[in-house]
Amino acid sequence: MKHQIREDGGAAVVALEGDIDLKTSPEARKILIDAVGRNVPVVVDLSRVNYIDSSGVASLIEAFQKARKSGRKFVLAAVSAGAMRVLNLARMDKVFTICADVADGLAKVR
Repeated sequence: MKHQIREDGGAAVVALEGDIDLKTSPEARKILIDAVGRNVPVVVDLSRVNYIDSSGVASLIEAFQKARKSGRKFVLAAVSAGAMRVLNLARMDKVFTICADVADGLAKVR
């Protein structure tokens, strides 16, 4: 799994790439928690995530909960078809704010 973090207008955009599974989810969790720790809104770009399993979803949920506890916004953006299938199956599409693209996600968190 690869990642990039960039600042955009006072928000952190976390772009994850590759598979987020049992092997890589601890790294994804750390990246997401660190982004939330910056005390800015977080937009997670999942456009290049090929596969996500339940441990990856758990990492997203944990970061979302930490953001919510600190009063920060946390949205998912440009979710790939494979990742969206898993989020739909887990009914997490009802929990997360999911935006069509990063620009929409940034607009939602501002």
